[in-house]
Amino acid sequence: MAGRPVDHRHREELLEAVVDYTIEHGLSELSWRPVAAGLGVSPTTLVHHFGTKEQMLQAILERLRRRMFAATGDAAGAHPDLATAARAVWTRSSDPRRWAEFKLFFAVYGRALQAPRQFADFLDHVVTDWKIALCEAQASDTDPETAARTATLVIATIRGLLLDLLATGDRDRVQDAAESFLATLERWPQPSR
Repeated sequence: MAGRPVDHRHREELLEAVVDYTIEHGLSELSWRPVAAGLGVSPTTLVHHFGTKEQMLQAILERLRRRMFAATGDAAGAHPDLATAARAVWTRSSDPRRWAEFKLFFAVYGRALQAPRQFADFLDHVVTDWKIALCEAQASDTDPETAARTATLVIATIRGLLLDLLATGDRDRVQDAAESFLATLERWPQPSR
């Protein structure tokens, strides 16, 4: 198989399936044999399409990050204001149907903090992507430092609320806190577009 070129369309299909498998089973089950068995392919097929386990993990994390970012962007619309963007992030991430995805996200986050070199790409994007989007959602006359500070506050608050929700399952209490926070953003200066 090593000499055979990679079918990129098939690799994309496999990657989607591997991401879904990882969301369902977590990182502890992320080795060639269990993944291959779960997808109904051979371990050799996975090695052929992904190279090493580390390369497969990098591809999984990149795809997961893009999925989450795209889905939230779609929900927020083309040019959301800060409140709309933050609400879209909270609504998607707090949806119980997405909990496995976000449990995986926090598991990876924890591992990345312990092994920053192995997870360098994840750490480079985990805040930056959202910070850029949330800065763009603010009024154009907002100075960059204030915009970055505000974006950081939004990211940290939503992630903290989500972690609390996933850990406790206390939806009423956490949703009430989230609504209170999101209401403050509705009073934020709106972008002029």
